[in-house]
Amino acid sequence: MAKEKKDKKGAPQEEQKAPEAARHSAKETPRLKTRFQKEIAATLMKEFDLKNPMAVPHLHKIVVNMGVGEATQNAKVLDPAVNELGQITGQKPVVTRAKKSIAAFKVREGQAIGAMVTLRGDRMYEFFDRLVNVVLPRVRDFRGVSTKSFDGRGNYTLGLHDQLIFPEIDYAKVDKLKGMNVTIVTTAGSDAQARALLRHLGMPFRP
Repeated sequence: MAKEKKDKKGAPQEEQKAPEAARHSAKETPRLKTRFQKEIAATLMKEFDLKNPMAVPHLHKIVVNMGVGEATQNAKVLDPAVNELGQITGQKPVVTRAKKSIAAFKVREGQAIGAMVTLRGDRMYEFFDRLVNVVLPRVRDFRGVSTKSFDGRGNYTLGLHDQLIFPEIDYAKVDKLKGMNVTIVTTAGSDAQARALLRHLGMPFRP
């Protein structure tokens, strides 16, 4: 009878194929990124009469920031925030610290006051896709996002009141509602270009 082939650790090679297939499927290009490359980029070139494809505005990064003011009194309240932000973004958050002391708020320089994640590449496109197609429609009485939250340099900031609108969060395990800011940084040279880019990507702006 033929012997079953094993790897160096003695595990059958058949069992090693499944994880490899999973890794391969995980590397598939996000659908929104593919749509941008095949459709949206050409539309933006025509809309703004751009001659160089490199000049087409695109997403650069998305920063998700969750401030936890109570962390100044009790550092343990920061742990759930870090855990939930990690579940929402699929990436390990970085703990943010105060840049200077503010006596009125009892904040000391270097004190942990929140958590932040910076998304780039495929994770950025996947997060944006979920944000506009799954998360925002779950907001109660949602009528679209404001068009006035651009910073004048092509970047857009969106405030979310609580983390429960994300399907990754288990309602039963949430101890307290926590708001967050989502800053979408683009390469657009103006707010008009950035607004057009986000609109084509699916951002539901108010009429």
